[in-house]
Amino acid sequence: QVQLVESGGGWAQPGGSLRLSCAASGITFSIFNMAWFRQAPGKEREYVASITHGFMPSYADSVTGRFDIYRDNAKNTVYLQMNNLKPEDTAIYYCKETDVYSGVVGWGQGTQVTVSS
Repeated sequence: QVQLVESGGGWAQPGGSLRLSCAASGITFSIFNMAWFRQAPGKEREYVASITHGFMPSYADSVTGRFDIYRDNAKNTVYLQMNNLKPEDTAIYYCKETDVYSGVVGWGQGTQVTVSS
């Protein structure tokens, strides 16, 4: 059974940092593309960053230069290092996995990130 579990969310002041983790189980992690999305209250879920099974990262314009996505295949985990946080980064952050062969996707349950002074 595929399971994605996010952790590391919480509260940060503007300018602060948080690191999110997404631990996967039940999949061959190394063949999955991984991504982070977020959803703020009253808004649609939006793309934040992704990393391919070949370790190629991509970012939304709103987080480029501030966030860093990376993966550790030995730990079946993808990370999102968030620096210079802004209040507009406040959202529930979701981890998404995509099987590069079948296209099947899965989502984690989300972790709350709140940025305020």
